[in-house]
Amino acid sequence: MTRRASILIALVCLMAATASAQDVRSVLQASAKAMGLTNLKTIQYSGSGWFSLVGQTYGLNEDWPHYEVNPYTRTIDYDAKFSREEYTRRQGNYPTLGRVPMPEQHIVNFLNGTSAWNVEGDKVVPQTRPYLDGAPVSDLRQLEIMITPHGFLKAALAASDATAISQPIVGSSDFGLSQNGRKVTIVSFTVMGGKYKINGTINDQNLVELVDTWFPNPVYGDMNYEMRYTQYKDFDGVKFPTLVHVHQGDPVLNPAHNYYEIKVTSVQANVKVAVEAVPAAVRTAKAPPLTVQTQKLADGVWMIGAANYNSLAMEFRDFVALVEAPVNEARSLAVIDEVNRLVPNKPIKYLVNTHHHFDHAGGLRTFLAQGTTIVTHETNKEYYLEILFHPGGWSLQPDRLAQYHPMYMISRRPAPIETVGGDTRITAPYVVTDGARMMEVFHVLDVAYDLGDPSYRQGNHSNDMLMAYLPKEKILVNADLYSPPAQGAAPTAATPGMRTLYQNMQLLKLDVAQHVPVHGRVATNDEFVKLAGKTLSSEK
Repeated sequence: MTRRASILIALVCLMAATASAQDVRSVLQASAKAMGLTNLKTIQYSGSGWFSLVGQTYGLNEDWPHYEVNPYTRTIDYDAKFSREEYTRRQGNYPTLGRVPMPEQHIVNFLNGTSAWNVEGDKVVPQTRPYLDGAPVSDLRQLEIMITPHGFLKAALAASDATAISQPIVGSSDFGLSQNGRKVTIVSFTVMGGKYKINGTINDQNLVELVDTWFPNPVYGDMNYEMRYTQYKDFDGVKFPTLVHVHQGDPVLNPAHNYYEIKVTSVQANVKVAVEAVPAAVRTAKAPPLTVQTQKLADGVWMIGAANYNSLAMEFRDFVALVEAPVNEARSLAVIDEVNRLVPNKPIKYLVNTHHHFDHAGGLRTFLAQGTTIVTHETNKEYYLEILFHPGGWSLQPDRLAQYHPMYMISRRPAPIETVGGDTRITAPYVVTDGARMMEVFHVLDVAYDLGDPSYRQGNHSNDMLMAYLPKEKILVNADLYSPPAQGAAPTAATPGMRTLYQNMQLLKLDVAQHVPVHGRVATNDEFVKLAGKTLSSEK
């Protein structure tokens, strides 16, 4: 290729890029004019609705559990990159689905620049733990400003890499059209140094109709965060949606995806915002180092804990079995290192997963990537294979399974997943043994529900809950049903989960001396029964 031809091609590409940038800018400017963005510095909107507990479904065919939010107010100063989100939440009329009803709580969330914190009563709480154990909370809150309707336009106008598409592309006649057939324009750009991508849909009325971004999550990989804006009204020259419906998750993959919905009743533009200074406790806060603490429970049996999450390791003749891989890959790698220190030269052959909630399944991919057989409830197998264990779609925070794509994950037949059955009946346990030692894995019945009352789901937390029992050592491992209070703390009230755990112990005739919870410290069975009190003694 001649130098002259190369220059010509470069000029053509530059002209095309310039035209594209001009097209994007004209689209954004038209939307900015229609929505009253000119001179908009701050905004405050209020209303009421519901939020969800993302990652905490009772069953895999259900949405994230909802709770009532009323009132709700969000205040944003765009130039200061400041956000204050304030709301009161309570259980309301939404089902508890195996949980203790949510007490009324007043929540205040802050973002100032890149610092995120909450205020609970008079206490400042720095947000050092990643959101859903994947993305930094400060990243999510910055994104949340940029995916509000006017925040999107401001971020897109400031972006150097914004592109737009408003026509169908070849081979996909529907692309570029909104759900009801109206022509729309999709504007795309990246933020935070190219770390996150944002797509915004501008409809034929020049209103921002939908904004998408993605954040890293240990279960979903690149997890969708979608804001849907409808029912626009004019508030003194600023157009704002009166219905904000938000998704976290993908409805194509799983029914659980609705994050929250707010019916907006009040919008004020250019309100005076008292930008909260970043508290000293937040400026100096750092995420705690990922260390594990090990407690020997019996010969060849250890509890490995960190950050209020525990795993149980049991040594067999030629291998190790582990109960629970919580949180994320970093946590699982720390547990694997500790197991290798305790039991050198023996592979972790089995990993028992108590249930599908994000904080209890977030480390499973790490074990699958090294060849460990996952033991879980039968209802989880398809969900895990199709979503959690899929090697693709992990570009934001690639883990071992995404980086190395170990072939045994897809070539082994059947897949390295063993299941425990049982929905409405007592079934034989799944047994891990070497002929001398034994670990039994049981499906936990939500007794009243499973034995005939379909409206009763009060104690089991999730319908796929498993527990592990070591008959010789008389150790019972549970997740979320019984979490003993800290030593010296005031006794807690008996919960439906404790009732369910006791009923299952009685049905299965388990002789328990020690309770090992996924959350909290080891406790004796005498303490468990005493703490549960009359609720359990009445079941005898």
